Order: sequence, then structure tokens, then C-alpha cells
Amino acid sequence: MSPQGPVIRSIPEGDDRERLVCGDCGFVLYENPKVIVGAVCTWDGKYLLCRRAIEPRLGYWTMPVGYMELNETTEQGALREVWEEAQARARIDALLAIYSIPEISQVHMIYRAPMTGPDFAAGPESLEVALFAWEDIPWDDLAYPNVRWSLEYEREMRGKSGFAPRGRPDRE
Repeated sequence: MSPQGPVIRSIPEGDDRERLVCGDCGFVLYENPKVIVGAVCTWDGKYLLCRRAIEPRLGYWTMPVGYMELNETTEQGALREVWEEAQARARIDALLAIYSIPEISQVHMIYRAPMTGPDFAAGPESLEVALFAWEDIPWDDLAYPNVRWSLEYEREMRGKSGFAPRGRPDRE
């Protein structure tokens, strides 16, 4: 169901914050945070990164990551993003990080996902895809802070299991 008449911002009865409300029928449209899923993928000690072919941050490098879809688990979504953006196959090893980013109303769930083979190619949302040795990662051209956070934590946890997912580091 969705609003049929004019939509206004108001505080519905019994609520404590402004919502989008249909002025005719009173339907309340709840806006909730988006869930972002992705993976730090590795092959032979190198990191798989995608150079974005879309805005925002066109031309910058990121791990395969995107919006979770309806009717999929976070793990399925992360692996779907790996395929869509990098045409690569991987397996989920561990939940690496959960970043709550209220400034943009998003929750990011990032997995550690070793690739199951060396094959990859640019998907429709990527200009190019590459495997980088740690020292060759284009640190100055990463799309978002969560990419750096995730890469650094994956490296710190490499070879370890049973670790807690990392939360958002102190503000940079």
C-alpha cells in the first residue's frame, strides 16, 4: 500500500518523529535505513577491487558492494554484488564488519570472501576490475572510507577465525 493523495511531513498520532503521511487516507510511509552488502575478496594474497563506472564516486576504486535486494540474505547479496560488479565467484568466510552510518541512513555488512578461482571481469557498474597486492592498492583513489576500513581489518584478521565483526572506527 502507498499514499493515494498529497503526501505531507507530519508527526503521526502516537509517534515521536516526522514521517511522510498521506493527507487523504493517513497512510504513513516509514523511511528506514538501507542495508548495504559487500565483500573483501582475495585471491593468492591479492585484493579484488572494482573501479566504479557509475556515480557517486565515478572512477574511484571500491570492493564489490551494493544495496541488498528483497528476498535475499546478506550473504547472498554480498556474493551477488561480487558477481555483478566483478564477474567473480567467491565463498563467504566470515562477517568482517558492520558499519552503522546514520548520516546517510545506511548499515553496511561486509564479508570476508576468498575467491574460488582467479577469473574476474568488469561488470556493468565497473570500468575495470583488478587484483592488487597490498602495497599497490590505490589508497588515494578509494571511493569511500568503509573500503579502507574493510581492507585494513581484513589484513589484520588474515588467517584468523572466530573474530568479532569490526564496527565503525572513530570518525576520521
